[in-house]
This record gives sequence, C-alpha cells and structure tokens, in this order.
Amino acid sequence: MYASEKQFDTYLEKPVTAYTLENDNNVSVTILSQGGIVHQINVPDKQGQKHNILLSFPHTADYYANAAYTNMMIGPVAGRIGQATFTLGTHEYHLTPNEGKNLLHGGPHGFHSVQWQGELAQTSDTATLTLHHTFANDDWDFPGTMQVAVHYMLTNDNQLKVEFQAKSDTDMLFNPTYHLYFNLAGSTTINDQYLQVNSDSHLEITSEKIPTGKFTPNAGTAFDLSTPTKLGEALAKLQDTPEKGFDDAFVINDHSETTPLASLSDPATDRRVDFYADANALIVFTANAFTPDMNYVNGPGQPHIGVALEVQTLPDAINHDGFGDTYLQRSETKKQEITYQLHF
Repeated sequence: MYASEKQFDTYLEKPVTAYTLENDNNVSVTILSQGGIVHQINVPDKQGQKHNILLSFPHTADYYANAAYTNMMIGPVAGRIGQATFTLGTHEYHLTPNEGKNLLHGGPHGFHSVQWQGELAQTSDTATLTLHHTFANDDWDFPGTMQVAVHYMLTNDNQLKVEFQAKSDTDMLFNPTYHLYFNLAGSTTINDQYLQVNSDSHLEITSEKIPTGKFTPNAGTAFDLSTPTKLGEALAKLQDTPEKGFDDAFVINDHSETTPLASLSDPATDRRVDFYADANALIVFTANAFTPDMNYVNGPGQPHIGVALEVQTLPDAINHDGFGDTYLQRSETKKQEITYQLHF
C-alpha cells in the first residue's frame, strides 16, 4: 500500500494538493484538496497499464468552468431543496438559491467550493486519506458551524470507501454525496456500458426537478434497470423527453449490506463498479447536454460522455415525509458511507 501527496496546480492563487492512494494491485485513487475532487480512479488492464475510469480535467480551474460538478464532493445537502427553504423545529430557513428559485448541491459555498486540509496514512492492508474543514456560520447560509471530516480508504480488496462525518453546533441538515462521472472504457460515450439499479420506482419531479412527493413505477419503461441494461438502449427510449437522457432519482429497494445499490459494467474491458451504502436513493445523470468546450482528458464533452451516479438520501427529504432522515441534531456526530467495489 502507498499514500503520497504532491502539488497538483494552483486555484484562486492557492496551491492545490493531489493526494494519491495506491494498493498492491496497481489500483490508485487521486483526490484534490480543492473541492475534494476525485481526480482519478485508475485500474490496470491485463498488461498492467492503468486506465482512469472517471471523466477528468487536466487543471483544477477546468472543474469549475462549468456547472457539471464533475467528481466534486457535494454537501452539506445533495440535490435540490425546493424554494431554497426548509424548516427545523419551529424555525424556517431561507437560503440563497443558486438554480432558479431552488438550492442545488449545498449552494455556492458548499463542500465542493472550499480548500480541504488532508492527512495521509498507510498500513500493510490500507491506504487512507482524511480531509477536514470547518464551515463557520459566516461562510454560508446554513445555520451554525459545522465540522466535517471525510475519510477515504483504499483496500487490497479493491474497495474505495468514503465516509462523511459531520458535527454542528446547531440543528442542521446532512445529506452528502460524491458527484463522480464514470466512463469505464474511456470511450466517447457510455452507450455500450451496462447499468443495473436495485430500484422499482423513481421520483416524479416538476419542470424545475423538484420532487412532487410521488413515486413512479419503473417497470415497462426506460427506467427499468433492474437487470443489467445497455445504456444506449435505455437512452434511445428517452430521446423524446426534454432531457434526452437520465437526470433522475431512483428509489432504492430495501437491501442488505451485501446487496449493491447499483452496478456499472463494461463488457469490452471487463470492468465493473458495484455501489454499496445505507442509502435510499441513487441519482443517475447521463451528461445529457455536455458540450465540446468541456475539455476532458479523454476528449471534448458531448452528450452521454459519462454517467454520474450519486448515492444519497432522496433529494429535498426535509420537505417530504417518508423521504428519509437528513436531520443532524445539535452536537450529534452523524456519518454516511459509500463503498465503491472495483472489478477488472
């Protein structure tokens, strides 16, 4: 196992550190201090050559040149909060919207926006990184001051485990995720890759992508991904929709710790990622309107160049009964973990 750091580049005149974790199987993960961006997840081929299974930009500034949140850490609340408003106890909070009238991905000063401090460690079986940051009350619209630590562990079983941990000095919301864009083959689109989601329904949403509170059955539609489904075939069924692809919250079925929420696979390279978490939602976004000015390392942006798979509690949960618990009680420490099991 190996853990290292070096300067990646600079952003807003501050140095950005690249932290790399590597296991004995030639798997490596690189995370940037700015925004907690997962810059690369590299897996070897049969000749031992490494291949990055994420969309990646060459420079930190490139990640912030568009609104795609490519590979960024998202929090304190993933997804949208309708009308940028929520109530805790008897107090109603009004946040500054950053998408129309709504709040998206924690707002402009969320987890993705800051420079994190990092600490590396390694043992014979694991390589770890801990990023931490304190969000003071004056730093954002959310109430109180929140202390956040994010623990990354790469194992020799080819698991990348990410654990979010937060504590606040006042009642708060907590529903973080990672906005990783996968392309397992490094190809121009993900059309020939297969996605399976442990879900029987998805959220009905408004034109502003705010949940109505209703669940829509997947069976018999393009949303039926209950078995491995070729993404190109599913996307073809969505070309008469405004999005021309997926930008939806799948409601995860009840499952055990040994049951993946989802699996993304590429038969041509024999690569697969299984997703595990104690979560009730997976957001699937297929980069529907990406454009050529998005200069990814593996080529210019285009529709369906990658697929973002965001594990979280259902979006806007604070405003919908039965959507899940995103409440962080004052002085409570709350954790949320995502495991990415890599196969190659």
